[in-house]
Formats: sequence, structure tokens, C-alpha cells
Amino acid sequence: MNGMAGHMTANGGGDSAPLAFTPEIEAETAPVWERLRARMPAVEWPIHAPLIAAINRLKRAKHAVILGHNYMTPEIFHGVADFVGDSLSLAREAARTDARIIVQAGVLFMAETSKVLSPDKTVLIPDLQAGCSLATSITAADVRLIRSRYPDLPVVTYVNTTADVKAETDICCTSGNAVQVVEHIAREWGVNRVVLLPDEFLARNVARQTSVQIVAWAGRCEVHERFTGREIDELRVMYPHAQVLAHPECPPDVLAASDFAGSTAAMTDYVTRLKPRQVVLVTECAMADNVAAESPETEFLRPCNLCPHMKRITLANIYDALRHDRYCVEVASSVASRARLAVQRMIDLPPPPAPARYDLVKARYHVNVELI
Repeated sequence: MNGMAGHMTANGGGDSAPLAFTPEIEAETAPVWERLRARMPAVEWPIHAPLIAAINRLKRAKHAVILGHNYMTPEIFHGVADFVGDSLSLAREAARTDARIIVQAGVLFMAETSKVLSPDKTVLIPDLQAGCSLATSITAADVRLIRSRYPDLPVVTYVNTTADVKAETDICCTSGNAVQVVEHIAREWGVNRVVLLPDEFLARNVARQTSVQIVAWAGRCEVHERFTGREIDELRVMYPHAQVLAHPECPPDVLAASDFAGSTAAMTDYVTRLKPRQVVLVTECAMADNVAAESPETEFLRPCNLCPHMKRITLANIYDALRHDRYCVEVASSVASRARLAVQRMIDLPPPPAPARYDLVKARYHVNVELI
């Protein structure tokens, strides 16, 4: 950066006073810049670096940790997050951290999960409007009605739900362990049908991976539902040597047209381990930027879709969250105790030896799903 000095003004909804980009800040944040320089215009670094330095100092002073989802922007993911990963790995970190404060660099349902698992800790979300289309697609009342309609079936809930919804269910799952959880709970209950809520496409994709019959809800992720199998076919014409990796929240025809399907953790593992020359990550845009910083030998092609909720989290409002201890996430104890059981049952399942992948041969065969 050639010793540039200047000032930044916090953005993204923060109320911070301007912070200076000094030679000291430049030196302090140099290791982060080295990781990001290929993915970020140099003109942006004097804005990000002072906030990164200030946040990392505040974390040490306040005994805080930042849990960063894979969809965070690179300056958050690589600059200030102490633990990064998918929803399952972040839930595990929330359960075992000894930090006094958890800052959730993600969306509100993730912060609720952290509070459920660590009720004695302060859990902060930098923006209360960081929601999720899946989490708002179903309510606790909906789950109670489903239970009355299917009283003999276990209910599995995706972690992309509110604590109120989790409290009404038997066990949670993520995209990385959904097949494992469905088969586990079916064996435990001695049944061959399971209710899987609320993501319709995840449920349809899981149904193609197991002999357990699935009852599903019509919730969808607004990021992943927009991808189509036709888009993947068109990409293959333009980039015949590219490897296409899809998230299981995508429609089934997208998985059927892809080379690999799995959670964000599984997609990261695939790229870093196999080092494909060209790759398309069919998921949220920031994912490619974050993996690319660790995989310079791979060319990352688009398409991708932005999650407007994840993008509400910025360095500026993380800084303000730590400075002002806002916004505190609370979950009623009567809800938290029941939600904790559902999440903990998931966490207690043995982790797979490697991030789970979806069998794409099975993914190409239609399986009927009962849609509520």
C-alpha cells in the first residue's frame, strides 16, 4: 500500500467516528491485506484496515469472539472473524467457546442459536434486520399444526429457523448433515417417514439421497431458489472445463446438472483439496471470494446471487456492536430450553470423517415428496 495514510468514515449503518489509516495501522493489518489484495481493490483497504485493527483490539479487551459465516464479505471473514464456517460448525463453536461475548457475523437465527447454546453469554447481532427468508417462512404455530396432522412422525428442522420453531421440533439439521439426521431420527422412532422443515428444495434433494420418505414445507431460500438447471447448462457451454459445485438449497434440477453438491463447508473442502482449474460455486457471492483467498490457483467463475440479509453485516456495525454492546439477542428461557434439546441432539451426532457430499447419481432420479 506504499504507506498510504488517510481517513475512513464507518459505513454500513455504523455510527463510528472517522478512524485514521496510519502507518501503524497499515503495518498491523498487513497480513490480512496480503490475503485479500488479489480479491479487493487497493482503494478500499484504507477504509477497512482501521476498522479491522479497532475490532481486533476490542475483542481482546472485552474477551469477545466473532463467529463468521461463510457468506460474510472477505474483510469480515478474513479480517476479524475468530471462527468461520457453515451453520453447523458455528453452532459447535458457540457451544464450546469460553468467551464472554459472542458477536454473530451472520443472520439473526444464527445469533439465536448461539444464545440458546450459550445462555450465560452475551450474544450480539450487529443489525437486527439481518433476517432470512427461510426463517420467516414458518412459525411455531405452523409446526404445532403439522404435529397435530402427523402425530406419529418425527419433525426435523433446518437450523435456518427461529428459536421458537426449533423449540417445537425433535432435532435440527444443516445442509451438511440433513441426510444423516433424517436417517438417524427415522431409526430412532422406528418409522420410514420424516417431516423435514422448512426448505422445500433441501427436502426434495434429501429425499433423493435416502429411502426415508419426506414430508416437506414450501419454504425457500431467496438466494438459492433463483438458480436453474438451464443456467448450469449454459455455463457448461461457455466454460466446458469448469467444475460446478451446488448448494443443496438449490432446486433439484441444479444439483442434477452439477459436478458436486454439498454444504458450504463441503464446497470449500472440495476446492481446497482438489484445486480445480476453474470452478463455479452455485451459492451466495461472498463464498467464492472467501475461498478464492485460500485457493489462488483456481479461477472462480460466476454466477452467484447476493444475500441481502448477510450483507447487512459490515465492519462498521460489528465495531459499533462491540463498542456499545448492541444488539443483545435474548431468547425466553421456556423457549431456549426446548430449542437447546433439538440443536444439541444434532451436535451430539458423530461428525462425518469428511464434509458430506450429495450423491449426484441419486440426485438425477425423481422422488416424490409430500408437500404440506
